[in-house]
Amino acid sequence: MGHPTVASGAVETIACALMLQRQRLAPTINLKVKDPECDLDYVPNESRDAKVNNILSNTLGFGGQNACLVVKKAD
Repeated sequence: MGHPTVASGAVETIACALMLQRQRLAPTINLKVKDPECDLDYVPNESRDAKVNNILSNTLGFGGQNACLVVKKAD
């Protein structure tokens, strides 16, 4: 698809909504080496099922335009 530039935040918000709906986490593609000092659940290379209630989306844009969005699953 390429980089959607100004639409990247909207694309990421749709991805977050789909993860909440499907209860499936998107993978961190091409992760080969985990930092042993950083104990995170990276979801390496393949998506997987998970109980997902909230997602934090950080969008870091060209030129310093940054935004954060928290999406919560509807009850």
